[in-house]
Amino acid sequence: MLIKNLKDCPEFTAGDDSLLRELFHPDKADLDIPYSLAHATVHPKRKTIPHRLKASEVYYIIQGKGIMHINDESAEVTAPSAVYIPPNSTQYIENTGTSDLKFLCIVDPAWRSELEQILH
Repeated sequence: MLIKNLKDCPEFTAGDDSLLRELFHPDKADLDIPYSLAHATVHPKRKTIPHRLKASEVYYIIQGKGIMHINDESAEVTAPSAVYIPPNSTQYIENTGTSDLKFLCIVDPAWRSELEQILH
């Protein structure tokens, strides 16, 4: 059995400028899973840098509110809601609230740097 506590996962700034804590990744533990799972935070009045993944991704919003942008579409997201992001979509999320926007990121197949393109 593998149980991870979020506070035990080191926080780092991701390429899209979100703050991430990686919970599960098949390359970082002896896990037979095809996906990766991370916890993301975007501070108030901030947004992530537009980026594309060759993999599909799901955001599960657990705190706060914001606007999700996928290609030419934008929609408000609030906790608790889930967003499906198709592969190769230009995406970013902006925090429109007064508290941190927190969400889980599930990437399938698992996130790897060669699967992501940051669009400055």
